[in-house]
Amino acid sequence: MWREIEKRESGGLRPRSFASRVKSSRVASLQLSNHKDIVSPHKGSVNSLQVDLTEGRYLLSGASDASAAVYDVQQPQKLEGGGLIAKHRPLFVIDKQHEHRHKYAISSAIWYPIDTGLFVTGSYDHYIKVWDTNSTQVVMNFKMPGKVYSTSMSSLATSHMLIAAGTEDVQVRLCDIASGAFAHTLSGHRDGVMTVQWSNSSEYVLVTGGCDGAIRFWDIRRAGCFRVLDQSHSQLGRRPPLLERFAMTKGSTSRSLSGGQNMSKAAVLSRKSSHGNGTKHPGSNRISVKGPIKHRLHPGMLSGQDRATAHYGAVTGLKVSEDGMYLFSAGSDSRLRLWDIESGCNTLVNFETVRLQTNKPIRLSMCEDSALVFVPCMTVVKVYDTFLLFPYDLLGELMGQLN
Repeated sequence: MWREIEKRESGGLRPRSFASRVKSSRVASLQLSNHKDIVSPHKGSVNSLQVDLTEGRYLLSGASDASAAVYDVQQPQKLEGGGLIAKHRPLFVIDKQHEHRHKYAISSAIWYPIDTGLFVTGSYDHYIKVWDTNSTQVVMNFKMPGKVYSTSMSSLATSHMLIAAGTEDVQVRLCDIASGAFAHTLSGHRDGVMTVQWSNSSEYVLVTGGCDGAIRFWDIRRAGCFRVLDQSHSQLGRRPPLLERFAMTKGSTSRSLSGGQNMSKAAVLSRKSSHGNGTKHPGSNRISVKGPIKHRLHPGMLSGQDRATAHYGAVTGLKVSEDGMYLFSAGSDSRLRLWDIESGCNTLVNFETVRLQTNKPIRLSMCEDSALVFVPCMTVVKVYDTFLLFPYDLLGELMGQLN
């Protein structure tokens, strides 16, 4: 590493190459900790994990045996091996002996974004339950029309307390914690909704991925989706830097203004020539309409765009970058794709073909600067550089799970 630093100081190594090498070395050094052990009470596969967003201290897990548990990952309950191994046992477990338990597998478990006093679980028993962390009691129930695949809450929201739910039904449902009822439904998918994700740039924008291969963007304040991603609509790599885009926009604006002035002058001259010296004729302000008025449809609801697909199969995973500019998606077609949210284009970053779970959603994760994405691929977790254009920028594989 010191050799790389010397090359960077002398100018022999470019900043981007230096950052890439540092990331690669750090990812390559990742391994299972020998000093921290989380004791799992689950008797089935763990389907969902989330660390709370407020303190970064409490880990919430949901499993296929219909159990959920909360751990304190900072304060161990026991020390072993002469104080070298910290044992973290669950603070509490909600299992099949609990009064308000789920009947079937828990597919999603998430924290309330601004407080660890509440958490939400979704299950294959068609229920979404809101739990009080302190009393471990259910404070709210939402009955869904089918298996619950995914739930999500916006970390930016200040004007609503909505849980977005993706189920095996074609409609996305928004559950309002404030009122205890459904706020409204979002219709557009042609098959079950496998994954839902709120935007990191607006509290009103929701992204959903369905079993029909479509990724749809919704503004919950209006009807219909406003964008459907199309894998054939592409751009090469990342968008131009901000200053460069500003210069391009400024140039195009000046050209359009000059052209508009010329057109306006020509229009005035033509009106004068047609009406003499500019005198108004009776009825000249009337608008003649022939045939039925053609309504302007929302871009997301046009027949051609509405049937666009982002994957050749179900969309099983979505992750919005921290800056809200990019979207990472995974599908049952074993493809990973990176999308520019502003333009809605496929950036054509060439990730390798990977073996992914196809019968349930997968949880994608990104680091804080969104430069690395972690993808669970059966028995390993693969780590990719998100923005490089070289073929499948696989930086490492994290192994440790038996299945």
